[in-house]
Amino acid sequence: MKDEKMNQVSQDGRGVNDKRMTQGEQADTLTNRQGHPVTDNQNLRTVGNRGPSVLENYDFLEKITHFDRERIPERVVHARGAGAHGYFEAYGKVGNDPVSKYTRAKLFQEAGKRTPVFTRFSSVIHGSHSPETLRDPRGFATKFYTEDGNWDLVGNNLKIFFIRDALKFPDLIHAFKPDPVTNIQDPERIFDFVSSSPETTHMITFLFSPWGIPASYRQMQGSGVNTYKWVNQDGAAVLVKYHWQPKQGVKNLTQKEAEEVQGKNFNHATQDLYEAIERGEYPEWELCVQMMSDDDHPELDFDPLDATKLWPEEQFPFLPVGKMVLNRNPQNYYAEVEQAAFGTGVLVDGLDFSDDKLLQGRTFSYSDTQRYRVGPNYLQLPINAPHKHVATNQEGGQMLYQVDRINAHINYEPSTIGGLREASNPGVEHTPHVEGNIVRQSIDRTNDFKQAGGRYRALEGWERDELISNLVGALSQCRKQIQDIMIERFTQCDPDYGKRVAEGLKTAGSNENGRIGNPIGFDRAGAAVREAQQQGHESEPY
Repeated sequence: MKDEKMNQVSQDGRGVNDKRMTQGEQADTLTNRQGHPVTDNQNLRTVGNRGPSVLENYDFLEKITHFDRERIPERVVHARGAGAHGYFEAYGKVGNDPVSKYTRAKLFQEAGKRTPVFTRFSSVIHGSHSPETLRDPRGFATKFYTEDGNWDLVGNNLKIFFIRDALKFPDLIHAFKPDPVTNIQDPERIFDFVSSSPETTHMITFLFSPWGIPASYRQMQGSGVNTYKWVNQDGAAVLVKYHWQPKQGVKNLTQKEAEEVQGKNFNHATQDLYEAIERGEYPEWELCVQMMSDDDHPELDFDPLDATKLWPEEQFPFLPVGKMVLNRNPQNYYAEVEQAAFGTGVLVDGLDFSDDKLLQGRTFSYSDTQRYRVGPNYLQLPINAPHKHVATNQEGGQMLYQVDRINAHINYEPSTIGGLREASNPGVEHTPHVEGNIVRQSIDRTNDFKQAGGRYRALEGWERDELISNLVGALSQCRKQIQDIMIERFTQCDPDYGKRVAEGLKTAGSNENGRIGNPIGFDRAGAAVREAQQQGHESEPY
């Protein structure tokens, strides 16, 4: 299988039939980036075979300077990832209704219509080569190459998030990232932030249960997390949430199981996805939406735009609208997975934003970080470029390699001498009415503990045991003042929840001597440091 793939053409169609080869040249002849044949790739040009190298080592200079620049900055979050290509197939309906009743987005309209997609799975906090067994939310981002341009559905495996206001996002990530002095993730830093941010309690309850460590990407749910809108031909809107349901079922790992897997393979999720697709066992997910009318819904005890809350399924059922099949692995990880760039602001006609505060912040941040990480012309890369005509007056920038307009002389609009023209609106524009004072205030219906308590009670007995064990392991590395706040938070969720955490901490103690904490899930990490010292074999220097 590997030999067959090595003989395939590359992403841009070049290979054994490349018509640009000179007479007598072989497809496997090594060249430099200028197309010059490389006749010696083993030895520098030097004065004598031991002498100093000479400056006109062009092949070496090109090779080493490119190597020095081989990597772009890794993502500040979601650095560790895997991806695959496939297609989305629409059902043409939402529940028993034609989908056109709610949205005019073309990719959903026709039953059986297929849209090419690329999906990237990831972990959130740690670096690009971190183990895939760490307790961490998982990213689930899909790029739809629709006839109207790209649509990015950017979410996680868990259906909620830690915070509801984007202003707190950098602080959240800083708290979960390694300590800037020790470079070790520290539960005390995490729970210092969490204990001061009660809205995180619901997400923490998910994260420290087995749901915090998915067994694989193929057996993992996905969610858009934020609230969006669908807009129909008449400009009428409904609120929607998106959810991916895996046809392969859902599997999670306990902390002990994750440690056992990590001891054997810390790339297990990437390997599982890649090998399943190579075997022809293509993973599938059904895309479902929840819908509610586009208003404030004062009858609910939560705000529909609050990203820390679930919409109760019994009130707002999951309605299937299509399925996704991933059936092709990337030909080059760096070109397709690492350089893939997603953004919550990438929407097509018929899809729109809500006033979800977290979504509003994400929409700026995602595209901003891609321009920093990949470059201002990242949308011209094949993995990010839409599969349709592009016409823009955007000009220049690093690594521009094509001009997306019909008249190279006219790079402005309006113009009467051959420039680009505005498009016609494909439907009635959605024009929401918003009225109020400009303020800095939290939403009214925070209700931070009810759904967390419901989640605790919904867990099976062994899942609750695992949740308590994981929380106690992490909180035992925190000061008592942090422990006490967290016990109070959990008690507000459910008295049994708080009681069991308190009892566990009574036995485990607290971190009052300022010792360095261990990464979440690894409360025995300190013992591992000592074991390495005690069990290491002495060797003579050479």
